[in-house]
Amino acid sequence: MRDHQQGPRPTRRGVLFGGAVVAAGSLAAACTSNSEDDPAPAAQAGSLGGDNDKQGKQVTIGFSAPAADHGWIAAIAKNAEGQAKKYKDVTFKPVEPTNDINQQISAVESLIRAKVNVLVILPNDGEQLNQVARKAMDAGIPVVNLDRVFPDKLSYRTWIGGDNYGMGVSAGHYIGKKLKDKGVSNPVIVEIQGIATLPLTQDRSKGFADALKSYGFTVTAKQDAKFTVESGNQVATNLLQAHKKIDAMWNHDDDQGVGVLAAIKQSGRKEFFMVGGAGSANAMRDIKSGGGVLEATVTYPPTMAASAIKLGRLIAQGKGMADLVELQVPQSVTLASETVTKDNVDQYMPLGFES
Repeated sequence: MRDHQQGPRPTRRGVLFGGAVVAAGSLAAACTSNSEDDPAPAAQAGSLGGDNDKQGKQVTIGFSAPAADHGWIAAIAKNAEGQAKKYKDVTFKPVEPTNDINQQISAVESLIRAKVNVLVILPNDGEQLNQVARKAMDAGIPVVNLDRVFPDKLSYRTWIGGDNYGMGVSAGHYIGKKLKDKGVSNPVIVEIQGIATLPLTQDRSKGFADALKSYGFTVTAKQDAKFTVESGNQVATNLLQAHKKIDAMWNHDDDQGVGVLAAIKQSGRKEFFMVGGAGSANAMRDIKSGGGVLEATVTYPPTMAASAIKLGRLIAQGKGMADLVELQVPQSVTLASETVTKDNVDQYMPLGFES
């Protein structure tokens, strides 16, 4: 996945609001009560516990994202549109995707002039799109900030995105535990990053290093591959030539992983195992078929775009999340990074994206 920026970081992965953290995936455990001695919680839960997917007030959701020149970004647009089509009360108004900052600003301004009810924006660059997002908010149009965060919290109503640090932690625990269980000492662990200068990449690398440290391991070598297939191929070739024996490899991004795996296949090397990143369908099919070095991938789900549409619709309709006691949609939602292996790959396959 290219150029994602880390959003607001929780102390643990989950949903943040009001100083509390609710783990994503455990939202269904909302506080309800059927006790006659405690009618207030039951009454409140009843008012929130209805089916939010039932048809409600008609809303128009504006959508802007970068050009789909990358598997993960393409899946973002597909997920957003697909989710919007599920609602009879939603008019989906996307603008032309673009990688040009000024063109995206102009496109968002056109949605503001159109007076959409809510905006879902995945900015090319959070800082450079911050002002136009703030303009929307000031005009009374709530903004759902998708993945790449706007630096000014007044520029968005709700942020939803992945957990870059958590990706590293998930990959580190998988690799660390497997090497520990095999009794490997002083393992050679190599890491293929995306773009090394990006905060998201640094967060992933830090999570990876922190998790490995808990097993007494460190990264032997790392190099960035710019999130492209070509660079992935070249970087993997370089690392394979530099290290005659490798025990484990983590590649941050399954899109660039196409090139990484091609280089590994070309080399004929099979003495190590590999963990991918983001959860592409390509990677999942390789994991399921077995026989290669790729054993797992850690998710950074583009389904977050579908969730952003759901959140935007609720905000525009003045609703909260049915599984929460609170009356409003949370200010921030951080999705967990989950580890996909041969044991659970069938469960995650429908969520994969094509590289």
